[in-house]
Amino acid sequence: MMLEFYGQKVQSRLLMGTALYPSPDILQKAVKASHADIVTISVRREAATTQLGQSAQSGEGFWELIRELNVRLLPNTAGCKSVKEAVTTAKMARELFETNWIKLEVIANDDMLQPDLFGLVEAAKILCDDGFDVFPYTTEDLGAAERLLEVGCKVLMPWGAPIGSARGLNNPFALESMRAYFPDIPLVVDAGVGAPSHAAKAMEMGYDAVLLNTAIAKAGDPVYMAEAFAGAIAAGRSAYKAGVMEPRNMASPSTPVAGTPFFKLD
Repeated sequence: MMLEFYGQKVQSRLLMGTALYPSPDILQKAVKASHADIVTISVRREAATTQLGQSAQSGEGFWELIRELNVRLLPNTAGCKSVKEAVTTAKMARELFETNWIKLEVIANDDMLQPDLFGLVEAAKILCDDGFDVFPYTTEDLGAAERLLEVGCKVLMPWGAPIGSARGLNNPFALESMRAYFPDIPLVVDAGVGAPSHAAKAMEMGYDAVLLNTAIAKAGDPVYMAEAFAGAIAAGRSAYKAGVMEPRNMASPSTPVAGTPFFKLD
């Protein structure tokens, strides 16, 4: 069964960010290697050099680069710290990129980049009422998740760990609880994933997709790392569909004792 967001079907369960890559060429190759259908892009970029270095001379150059990838854009409100700022940025994104999709971020503080759940719900309601398809960057808080769904969100994007921390899934129990609590809602682990094994674990839990940026962009070889994440996500999804066995406290022989021959030595 294909993954679907707001009525749009996508092939890949890996969503990629476009920040921090060493060069435009490496970004393009990494996205292609990942087979990602969706990439995020920050609306607050003043110039392409903010994310891609001196080789890209203007925001228009960066936009041309993204268009060449033939992927679906998910603009984001990265860095916004208030409802007003996030809503204004989202409306700019809709005009600039001609899409109702928006990854909504309302950040609580600079140290942990944790979502401001109160502001997030308020901004999500404003944007949903205005016709946006909102992808909210949230925590594992079930109460906040319920409110986001009530105001019109049809997908949830809980963090695995703080943005860029590479700590993986800090609270697997809470993530598993969210998956069980919202069995029919698309769930995407967003932020904190540092290794392909982290992504595979999220998929084994039954999450629908993983969104990441830094783990690929800052790898020694971003292109190979993009391939590694694509493989890990596919493997994790297959394991979930197959049914991962539950862990045991005691050993269990793979070869049954009953029916096996016994030999007695005199």
